[in-house]
Amino acid sequence: MGRARLAALHGVATSYEPSPGRTLRVPEDTVVAVLAALGVDASTPQAVRAALDRWERAERERLLPPSVVVTTGRPPRPGTLPGLPEDAALRVRTETGQTLDWDPGPAVTLPTGCHTLHAEAPGGRSGRAVLIVAPERMPEPPGRTHGFLVQLYSLLSSRSWGMGDLGDLAELAAWSGRELGTGFLQLNPLHAAVPGNPTDPSPYRPSSRRFPDPVHLRVEDVPEYVRLPAPERERAAAVAARAEALREGVLRRGALIDRDAVWRLKREALELVRTVPLGPGRRAAYCAFLAEQGQALDDHATWCALAEIHGPDWRQWPDGLSDPRSPQAARARGEILDRVDFHCWLAWLTDSQLGTAQRSALDAGMPIGLVHDLAVGVHPSGADVWARQDVYATGMSVGAPPDAFTPHGQDWGLPPWRPDALAATGYAPYRGLLRGLLRHAGALRIDHVMGLSRLWWVPEGRRPTEGAYVRYDTEAMLGVLALEAHRAGAVVVGEDLGTVEPGMRDALAERGVLGTSVLWFERDYEERDAQAPAAGTGASPAPAGTAAPGAAVRERPRPLPPERWRAGCLATATTHDLPSTAARLTGEHVELRHRLGLLTRPLAEEQAEDAVETAEWLAVLSELGLLAGGRGDEEEAVRAVYRFLCRTPARMVGVWLPDCVGDRRPQNLPGTWDEYPNWRLPVADAAGRPVTLEDLAASPRLHALMTDLAGHLAASPADGAGAAGRP
Repeated sequence: MGRARLAALHGVATSYEPSPGRTLRVPEDTVVAVLAALGVDASTPQAVRAALDRWERAERERLLPPSVVVTTGRPPRPGTLPGLPEDAALRVRTETGQTLDWDPGPAVTLPTGCHTLHAEAPGGRSGRAVLIVAPERMPEPPGRTHGFLVQLYSLLSSRSWGMGDLGDLAELAAWSGRELGTGFLQLNPLHAAVPGNPTDPSPYRPSSRRFPDPVHLRVEDVPEYVRLPAPERERAAAVAARAEALREGVLRRGALIDRDAVWRLKREALELVRTVPLGPGRRAAYCAFLAEQGQALDDHATWCALAEIHGPDWRQWPDGLSDPRSPQAARARGEILDRVDFHCWLAWLTDSQLGTAQRSALDAGMPIGLVHDLAVGVHPSGADVWARQDVYATGMSVGAPPDAFTPHGQDWGLPPWRPDALAATGYAPYRGLLRGLLRHAGALRIDHVMGLSRLWWVPEGRRPTEGAYVRYDTEAMLGVLALEAHRAGAVVVGEDLGTVEPGMRDALAERGVLGTSVLWFERDYEERDAQAPAAGTGASPAPAGTAAPGAAVRERPRPLPPERWRAGCLATATTHDLPSTAARLTGEHVELRHRLGLLTRPLAEEQAEDAVETAEWLAVLSELGLLAGGRGDEEEAVRAVYRFLCRTPARMVGVWLPDCVGDRRPQNLPGTWDEYPNWRLPVADAAGRPVTLEDLAASPRLHALMTDLAGHLAASPADGAGAAGRP
């Protein structure tokens, strides 16, 4: 009992539900390991008693917790100030320098921001805490809008150096905003990658989430490029010629996108560009960027410079360098100061071009513009973990527990943040991360948004089935998110597919976080569950956003009528982890999985079930009058799918860019590594031929789809219509 109580005090769950009504115990050694990662020894009964005594003593002695998060207009949550006597005096030093007395009564009337709270109690006791005052809700989308879902690396133009870049992004924004009336462009994460041989192409295992990767730079758009002296200009032209060959290999000769080859060429060219002195105005802008980014940028650039010498895994570096605050690290930094400055300069250039892309989107009339993507975690050997080892749980990895769909669980190899360390820092790493991502964004998509409430921690060396949920302060995490989104005027979209704990979607909706609704997963589970007892099936509810592989077709709930979709969502037909709409409608996604040996049942059985599901959806589209042509017309069927999305009250409708040209190939196929070229494919047409940005802009198929969609969106229900009872 003592260990269970200790675990509960630190937010560590000792059981979980892999499916409704079924509870499993977390192994005792897992609980001990997770508590150890939180700095708590629970290895023996004596250690447990000592840890409980320390916790109780600290609670008695502490006047204020390290961080206090409150919402303006609401009373503080119960337990926000647990150790504060009623006669204690509270003063707030605001971030603007004001000093205010504060009575945490029925409603918080303090200005929003990150302040300092001082408390004085009788007897001379005093305390200080970070006080975060957050707005009630995230900013709302400015009316209903639609836009593209884009994997930037896959979008090559005639000027790309082997993969899509920020110049291409600005072009796409300017064209689609003006010509198609799009309101946003949702991107893959642009986070800095861990260099390797080869580099992991997944944008969801980055070195740093705080800074973007300079591989996305358009080299020719750096102002100093045009001022290269003649010899350097000739060398740069030779590099550009090699880049053209790399681009043509991808577009014309079937080569895969090679991030490492692209970066080698860009780095060579950028080394030349850096020899051109900055003008006074550019120098002032660079210095301002350095001052604004501060220690976080210095640490990131230092890691990048050291990784060039010692390799990308800081855990294998020479003695002393694994600690960024050690004398050895300080001495090494001084010796490679020029390389540190080089990486700071790259971060500035990338930030500048991101700003240009967002301005291009807004100038083209987009109400939102860029939607950046926040990955759920970072690589354990990368810059973020090296710089802030104090806030990451050593020896732990984020994953997912076993359930009906992944019976062996998942281990993503990403170290989690320690919730206690985040609170102790006033959530500074989290605030800095959000502020950096929102610098040039109209919205932010949060991958696995359920992680703001709890994450599945897997101890190193153990199977994913031997993990445990660790609780985060949901109100604090949402409060910080609301504050930074409010400062940036940015919409927030949460990826809430899959198993979500009860009440989480309601909590997100209450704070104005939009959900993610994918057409194929939106089914009428309420009707199915209501009918299940009478039918005698005994079936338990399927998690929202999922469909059980191998489930009997007759047990699959019917598609959810469009008017019953939630309004507070980004509605899409597919995602980067799912088949394109054309592949789904034609059944080609089943054949692909068969060729790769990923099916768990005979091909004929899988195809039969897939055909039934597709026919069911086509019948729904026909019944609603959305499928005007014959069922053999692929382009018409794709348009009908997006007409359905327009019929929902969703505030944002996302169009998977490859759907516009009939691309069959998924960008990522979960469950594969070398078997499939994940994250390395350019956008292609129905025949598999790569399509450039210029080709997209001239595509009759794209224009037909987007014109049709805009017309149906304009004729769709008003905001919120039909959304009663669904957050």
